[in-house]
Amino acid sequence: MNKPMRHSYWGQTTDHRELLKKIKEIGPILEKNAEADEAAGELTTETFEALRPLRMSHIMAAEDLGGAQLPPRQVLELIEAITWYSGSAGWVSMVHSAIGAMSAAFLPDTAIEKLFAPGTEHRFSGQGAPLGMLKKVEGGYRLNGRWSYGSGFSHATYSHSAAFVDDGNGKPQMDDKGNPIIICTHAPIEQHKPLGNWDVLGLKGTGSIDYAAEDLFIPDDMIYPIATAVPQRQKELFSLGVIGLAAIGHTGWAMGAGRRMLDEIAAFARQKTGRAGMLGESDKFWYDYGRAEARMRAARALVMEVWGDIEATVEKGTPVSTRQITMVHLAKSEIHEAAENAVNFAYRAAGGASLRAGIMQRTFRDVMVAVNHFTIAPAIVTSAGRELSGHWSDRVWQFYDLVEKK
Repeated sequence: MNKPMRHSYWGQTTDHRELLKKIKEIGPILEKNAEADEAAGELTTETFEALRPLRMSHIMAAEDLGGAQLPPRQVLELIEAITWYSGSAGWVSMVHSAIGAMSAAFLPDTAIEKLFAPGTEHRFSGQGAPLGMLKKVEGGYRLNGRWSYGSGFSHATYSHSAAFVDDGNGKPQMDDKGNPIIICTHAPIEQHKPLGNWDVLGLKGTGSIDYAAEDLFIPDDMIYPIATAVPQRQKELFSLGVIGLAAIGHTGWAMGAGRRMLDEIAAFARQKTGRAGMLGESDKFWYDYGRAEARMRAARALVMEVWGDIEATVEKGTPVSTRQITMVHLAKSEIHEAAENAVNFAYRAAGGASLRAGIMQRTFRDVMVAVNHFTIAPAIVTSAGRELSGHWSDRVWQFYDLVEKK
């Protein structure tokens, strides 16, 4: 197969169509193991080993770092495809891809030389909320804290954990603008204390455990300021910031989960007997199905439009704008809303069939967890609406907030 023509901004050696083909090949393994992943509370060895050759942790990293350097729309398609087979496998893949991109973007060269050295295969997991505290010591910091939702933690090699900097009095140190300094730290996974606590409704196989750091040394070069990180490489694309990169992962996941549920209910309704046969003869069902399909497809089209615009911008050597980040948030929210609509419709329509263990029940539970994630909180969409309307025309996105320029 000939490789597609690609702008020189993107990597030239990895054909994402070959990766999609690989996902289709391993898909039956991911689907077969989904129940076992849930029982284990994390991806089983067979699931993880099937995913491993995709190297999703390096999918957006630069080619000279051993990455694929793929454009966002291709990454979205990869995460969508994995999630179609398994919500938990898709979630861990999107976490490793997003945080891998952040590490490749914002860490200094000395850290990159270690974490992305030839022959290495590091994966990154953790939480970006500042639930720890850093104390300055010679050559670095001492980190203490406890974080939740370390998705894919047991399959990662390095952590990604946000923390405040101690001002010397046990309180967060402030920058010259009066904001607390929040640092993203990196340390080997085995130096943390896993705390478990992953007994949840959905996404059970993601291993999104609590974990702790106890007086853990963090070298000076294994950090970056999470809210104000300046890209060190691929500066145009990575001007998206931490939250923009995370949005790629969450958006692709919702695309895959919503699509799978609609495919499942359509296949169910095509059966000839029982509840399925009744649905197949129901005009009301097919009307509702058509509306759910339209919303999922429209939301997906918006996603691809928004990210296509961003790709064109960075290819011109221009950083991403505030308006483009606004549209990233709106598209991310809409695809989640469309997926939630799809799973609610399918769950109700299938009746008792969706109550039992299986793909529909699991996808319903997974989406119900995903739509509670802070990344699509109403306040973010509210701010995006204000910016889009011109009501807040003098603000910029910082983390999940639209703040006044200073």
